Amino acid sequence: MQTVDLRLDTLAAQYRSGTLTPRALVARLRERAIALNSEYNLFISILNDAELEPYLAALETKRPDELPLYGIPFAIKDNIDLAGVPTTAACPAFARVADQDATIVRQLIALGAIPLGKTNLDQFATGLNGTRSPYGACRNSVHADYPSGGSSAGSSLAVALGVASFALGTDTAGSGRVPASLNNLVGLKATKGLISTAGVVPACRTLDCVTYFTATAAEASRLLALTAVSDPADDYSRRNPAWNGAQAYGAPQAGFRFGVPEPLEFLGCEESEALFAQAKSRLMALGGVPVPLDFTPFLAAAKLLYEGPWVAERYHVAGALIEQQPDAVLPVIRDVLQKAPGTDAVSTFDGLYQLQHYKARCDALLDGLDCVLTPTYPRPVTLAELALEPVKRNADLGYYTNFMNLLDYAAVAVPVGFMANGLPSGVTLFGRAFTDQYLLSVADAFQRAQPLMLPGGGSLSDVKPAQAATSDRAQIVVCGAHLDGLALNGQLRQRHGRLLEATHSAPRYRLYALSDGKRPGMIRDEAAGAAIAVEVWDLPSSELGSFLTGIPAPLGLGKIELADGRWLTGFICEGYGLAGSQEITQYGGWRAWLARETL
Repeated sequence: MQTVDLRLDTLAAQYRSGTLTPRALVARLRERAIALNSEYNLFISILNDAELEPYLAALETKRPDELPLYGIPFAIKDNIDLAGVPTTAACPAFARVADQDATIVRQLIALGAIPLGKTNLDQFATGLNGTRSPYGACRNSVHADYPSGGSSAGSSLAVALGVASFALGTDTAGSGRVPASLNNLVGLKATKGLISTAGVVPACRTLDCVTYFTATAAEASRLLALTAVSDPADDYSRRNPAWNGAQAYGAPQAGFRFGVPEPLEFLGCEESEALFAQAKSRLMALGGVPVPLDFTPFLAAAKLLYEGPWVAERYHVAGALIEQQPDAVLPVIRDVLQKAPGTDAVSTFDGLYQLQHYKARCDALLDGLDCVLTPTYPRPVTLAELALEPVKRNADLGYYTNFMNLLDYAAVAVPVGFMANGLPSGVTLFGRAFTDQYLLSVADAFQRAQPLMLPGGGSLSDVKPAQAATSDRAQIVVCGAHLDGLALNGQLRQRHGRLLEATHSAPRYRLYALSDGKRPGMIRDEAAGAAIAVEVWDLPSSELGSFLTGIPAPLGLGKIELADGRWLTGFICEGYGLAGSQEITQYGGWRAWLARETL
């Protein structure tokens, strides 16, 4: 059966033109899902016609332009509730019929999306390979000798095999990133709490994230912007700050600094190493500046996930069933959780103290970076290797992923290319919490730099984001006493400001020494302006408000045009403030004027 291009824009265009209806599409996709399931075991349950009817009927009362996800088919990992359908967490003895949708599922349905079914997973979301399920092992979408990756195995396959436009997974230790990279997909693990986990069977409740599998970073950005809403039903929900909203998605500016781990580990796989080198070169071609990053504390934090007290948090969900019906839980899962009952309060606090130590070190290392590039895993492992050493080989897949939620970082996996045997491979971009849209912006540029085949045979749009991407740091143009080394520069540095560049404005400004003699005022003059020497600084967006409110009249912040055409926020002067001032445009900048005064 031929695959279909299921990307959001493609389907939206067909719905608007009347060449396709949700009912017709879902019928085709349901047939495809049933046909594929015997080989790939991607679904635990596929919705039947009666279960699908309410969703389809509701859409037939709407127009395609009324709902942002009108008629978009999606799949749901079977540890996320869909009302009226069993939630199994890949354990039949644990299964229960959900009486209401998980918050994220309810959001998506309200936006017009159609659930197709519940996907297979590593039991209790404990695993990174997709083989730990009584509903059958999930094989790779491209190469039969490799696993799909997990634990969100079936969700990755639903998108990769052309059954769903996107799929929901979860990610505690890499469960959304590893299967994405093994199946040529984008896997977004957003900042903890941005997507509600209400209605999700926990793996580690304090660490769990709901994830998106998509064909492109642009689609993941759109889905995140639609659903990153604080949820009172989820005690771990967090409000998305304005700097990480939809408007933050755009084209990354040249000069962004990305960390490259030292040491790098590929477990002897030369192809993985070569593909990572390609990824690094691609970011550099986009204007990125690689920065060596000591990865030691990140790896030390990663070990806490299974060697520390967090294994007891996993036991919190499955422990009662293990104690009452040990045979109901797969032996490999029991083995992973076996030391959990011996975890006491003292060792738990020891683990928390260790983690905080590592986080302080890791946060400091990220402070001067815009993002970090890592392999998603050192090397792929085969199904045969997993069968021989299930715990060890599963751990290999988590080498670069296990620390992420412990340290509260955002991450997105993005395809990089294919190995000689055709197996897809990917890399991961990660950064500070609430930099999700910036990471997706870099991932989008990365995808466009060397487009790969997309699920369904589609290709990336030539239309690039028109606006510049923004992050959790705001850029400020300064022209006077805030310049590096001058009297008010400390106001930027005490807010952890960083000097990015010394440059000039566009040749459309005039500069005045204000009447107090301590500050300049810059005004725009299209006819008689000149280029003025300025500096571009950045500071945490959370500090911008206090900086703005401390600026005395007649100065304020507005938009300044730079010599290269960029418009950035910077110091401007109200016209009334020029009374009693002296024009100093001819000096080309405040620093030159001060130097002139001392001669």
